[in-house]
Amino acid sequence: MEKALVIGSSGGIGAAIVETLREQGVTVAGLSRREHGLDITDEASVAAHLGALAGPFDLIFVATGALHGAGQPPEKSIKALSAAAMADQFAVNCIGPALVMKHALPLLPRQGRAVFVALSARVGSIGDNALGGWISYRSAKAALNQVIHTGAIEMGRSHKGVICAALHPGTVATSFTENYAARHKTVPAAEAASNLLRVVEGLRPEDSGGFFDWQGERVVW
Repeated sequence: MEKALVIGSSGGIGAAIVETLREQGVTVAGLSRREHGLDITDEASVAAHLGALAGPFDLIFVATGALHGAGQPPEKSIKALSAAAMADQFAVNCIGPALVMKHALPLLPRQGRAVFVALSARVGSIGDNALGGWISYRSAKAALNQVIHTGAIEMGRSHKGVICAALHPGTVATSFTENYAARHKTVPAAEAASNLLRVVEGLRPEDSGGFFDWQGERVVW
């Protein structure tokens, strides 16, 4: 890998991905709201920021995400559902990465191996859901998984060597999870980044469109 783009490069996982890649000698471009003014929920912003970059990139890693919507924490039950909060969750966790995928196409090689991945979450798995709750976040991540799967099919026609995948990073010790980790074992962001990049390196063409955890194990839809 020679050249990578990280969307959400100022976040806990995103910053660790950038640092780990640079330690490996990869040339990395980063984009984030905090440092560059990128708003992934605004297509004009996505188009302008990605349109200013020169590809091709061997890796495009979308590390954005949000647990809160409209200032509200994840719902404990359907009774707490808010239309505004749910719309916010979809805007950040699904529509944003979808817009990035749309405008990233010119930055990916038409031939040769490249990888497009986005951070999903195991709670977005329908088959793995036995607890309920967090309906907005779960639904937005499930929708993101569909975007990745559909995008993989379409990219397979125009960009023969591109692999698309959704990745579950595990519970990472960042500000994103500090109020929700509870009894879950957490890992430092640097360790999570190394785990995820190891999965990226191991992805094969037949894995495109899949959903994988930080160990490289396939997650059920």
